[in-house]
Amino acid sequence: MNHENHSGSLYQGLVIFVILAFLTAVEYFIAITNASVLLLSIVAFIKVGLVMYYYMHVYKLAQEDDEHDHHSYAWKLATNRLGLWLFLLSDSFVFGGLFISRFNLLGFTRPPLNQFLGLIVTTVLLISSFFMNRGETQMARGDRKGFMLSTAITFLLGLGFLVGVVFIEWPNAAAEGLTVSGSAAGGIFYMMTGMHAFHVLTGLIFLVIILRNTARGHYSAEKHWAVEAAAVYWHFIDVVWIFFYPALYLIGKLM
Repeated sequence: MNHENHSGSLYQGLVIFVILAFLTAVEYFIAITNASVLLLSIVAFIKVGLVMYYYMHVYKLAQEDDEHDHHSYAWKLATNRLGLWLFLLSDSFVFGGLFISRFNLLGFTRPPLNQFLGLIVTTVLLISSFFMNRGETQMARGDRKGFMLSTAITFLLGLGFLVGVVFIEWPNAAAEGLTVSGSAAGGIFYMMTGMHAFHVLTGLIFLVIILRNTARGHYSAEKHWAVEAAAVYWHFIDVVWIFFYPALYLIGKLM
């Protein structure tokens, strides 16, 4: 990919981020006005579609590889992409089960959570996805310094999200009487956010690994599968939260 295409990818990433930020603000506005489940669902699916196509670049799964040379980098890359997506698909069933359980247990009521705090941590995670996409694109154009800076910012924002959920939201929820053993609402809330927080933590570890390997010169513009894998995994975490955020903070009446 030439410099012009890379510049276009960086600009595209910015445009998608602006759209995602706007849609998140729309979600919050819908929640505090009429709390329409239909509208919130539509917005969530639009956001997921944008993240999956542009940030997780599902179109790369259809790219041609050298099917005659199973030792070539192109063939291994195509195989790795397929393997990663199969893993994410299997992982999505865990989150999907939690998502369905939330509505089976609570219906159209929601736990007493701070909507504004939910908006803040969601915004932080969306911004981290923007920088992760930017970092991946910079690596693809051979800009290692730019990649390391963008990925370091992603790490700090991801850490901020983790702190916001685990060390701010959890104590606040407990103070409101939302506990694991106290009610179904508490159980599903801590399970959903806890499972997601665990994936954020593993994503942060992944980011540390690729930052270390980049410093050691292990990746290049032509060969950086680990960077791509880390980016796709990070955006998957974002996709999960795009569904969890309205399910926990926006949909339904307060219990």
